[in-house]
Amino acid sequence: MTRVQTRRAVAGVFVAVLSLVLVGSGEGGWAQSRGETTTLTSSGSPARPVIIPLTIRVKGAVASSELELQTVDLTVSEDGEPQTILSVRAMGTSSPINLIVLMQDDVVSSIGLEIKSLAEFIRRLPRGSRVSVGYLRTGSLQVRQKFTGDLEKTAKSLRVPIGVASVAPYNPYVEVIEALKRFDAQPAGRRAILLVSDGLDVSHGVDSSSPTQSLDLQRAINEAQRRSVAIYSFYAPTALTATDGNLIANGQSSLQRLSDETGGRAFFQGFGAPTSFDPFIKELNAALDRQIALTYLSTHLNKGFHRVKIVSSTPGVEVNYPTGYRR
Repeated sequence: MTRVQTRRAVAGVFVAVLSLVLVGSGEGGWAQSRGETTTLTSSGSPARPVIIPLTIRVKGAVASSELELQTVDLTVSEDGEPQTILSVRAMGTSSPINLIVLMQDDVVSSIGLEIKSLAEFIRRLPRGSRVSVGYLRTGSLQVRQKFTGDLEKTAKSLRVPIGVASVAPYNPYVEVIEALKRFDAQPAGRRAILLVSDGLDVSHGVDSSSPTQSLDLQRAINEAQRRSVAIYSFYAPTALTATDGNLIANGQSSLQRLSDETGGRAFFQGFGAPTSFDPFIKELNAALDRQIALTYLSTHLNKGFHRVKIVSSTPGVEVNYPTGYRR
């Protein structure tokens, strides 16, 4: 084979792998396409490309911007078996994001003072981002603004939460699931939810409100993983959770689990209402700026949940990512 033919052959393989990756990032979001497109590993085993969003966190004195532009050593395993990484691509800073801002409508009235900060956060998102706004309340999700690229219009759609118990949702996670389904009609790319809530599910009684007892919390995690939506949560108390330490702990633990298992992050300020969302938003912006997309070949083609483990061997680097995905 001539040198030109060799280069054409290599280019053909690259295009084939790239096309599979693009197919894998389509209908079902980043984690896994719902199509059945497969390829072969070097050993001849069938495999499918999977794209996992993850966030790099840097500890110590090393500048994160300097480190992220250099090689960070990552290894991936799925269901306990090593997988082959195809690519690692930076997505932060200027990469558009599909985002839904959800606010529980019965949070305490002081949260209304944070609307201005949330609106400014929306306005400063990267160009090309598409954002929606909704309120969790009695009945079903109230969509104040459908997905749009008009960030100014979306920012203006935010309103002060009503702040009374009579508008409380059945539980926040039922309507989070409803919101997650709205990503199905959105283009592939970065996906996230910013959830302002007390995190408490008392739909089966106060005594069954722990994060391990909520079936709808688990369903919300499953649906977010299926669509590769990272959920970032800001804890805000309601009349129900404002004075009960056990309920506060259950609500915060539920939000922690929701965020941890979807590749996001939960933000609290003690057990009460935060004095300001500004520190949360600053850290959230930093997390979004450090997002990358890792693509690997999955050798597990069976349906169901697949647990993912991503490890960095680079000193001072931690990674946040979804605990797995559902095929």
